[in-house]
Amino acid sequence: MSTPSATPSSPVTSSSAPSAAATPSQGQPRGGRLGGSIGPVGLVLAGGVSVQFGGALAVSLMPRAGALGIVTLRLLVAAVVLLVVCRPRLRGHSRTDWGTVIAFGITMAAMNGLFYQALARIPLGPAVTLEVLGPLALSVLASRRAINLVWAGLALAGVFLLGGGGFDSLDLVGVAFALGAGAMWAAYIVFSARTGRRFPQADGLALAMAVAAVLFLPLGIVESGAKLLDPVTLALGAAVAVLSSVLPYTLELLALRRLPAATFAVLMSLEPAIAAAAGFLILNQALTATEAAAIALVIAASMGAVRTQTRRARRAGAERMT
Repeated sequence: MSTPSATPSSPVTSSSAPSAAATPSQGQPRGGRLGGSIGPVGLVLAGGVSVQFGGALAVSLMPRAGALGIVTLRLLVAAVVLLVVCRPRLRGHSRTDWGTVIAFGITMAAMNGLFYQALARIPLGPAVTLEVLGPLALSVLASRRAINLVWAGLALAGVFLLGGGGFDSLDLVGVAFALGAGAMWAAYIVFSARTGRRFPQADGLALAMAVAAVLFLPLGIVESGAKLLDPVTLALGAAVAVLSSVLPYTLELLALRRLPAATFAVLMSLEPAIAAAAGFLILNQALTATEAAAIALVIAASMGAVRTQTRRARRAGAERMT
């Protein structure tokens, strides 16, 4: 799943994940050779590839540790890495600050848990496509413009095609989990923005990740038990955490230093296509022509919603200057 670095004004972001929690208000890391040599668009695309191939690796790991076990390893490793790197300050925060970061952590845990339960039942491409509907719905509702009915219609047409007219070809429980993950992704975007306003740099993300890891640990232990301590499982789980959280989070922060948020959001709209490619290359999850068309419709709807939001923001900015 992606890890969205978005705010409500640019709601379509990367799926799995935690990497998206970084907003411009959370601060940006210092520049490095990587950002200068690849370019911001390349960094975003590399982050998207990392997220989705991490998701594909997670699917292949599920027979060893189960969906909940994989989520537990991913959250734990990502939390440790972020806490070590960010070293967030624990004192000096208000009760409201802590309430916000705890809500963010709960949302993050639910988003990841639901998405990986979906991956255990339906292919990666359709799962990400259904999940993207959450941020897309947030964009449409936030805008309240008639044109967004067109984007909503395109998305619904894509979902109809994806389900073959009745979702007979997809596991209904998996579809429900993916849609639930999408709803949590929309909530994740809202709490990400609130956390970014209350905590410096990525401190809020690190603390929320720790909350999510602690909450999910009992579920992982119940499902997987001693399997979580298997060296191979630990190593592969750490790889999932790096690919799906740590690496894309870093790449996206570097990209956001020089890339407009709207452009970033449009690039994130490509996540379903990247997920479908990862599912095909790693998991042999081939798409039918109808499923490919469905994913294309959802991508078009996401891009259209983002561009509508961008034009509205520019128009509002121009009116304030006059």
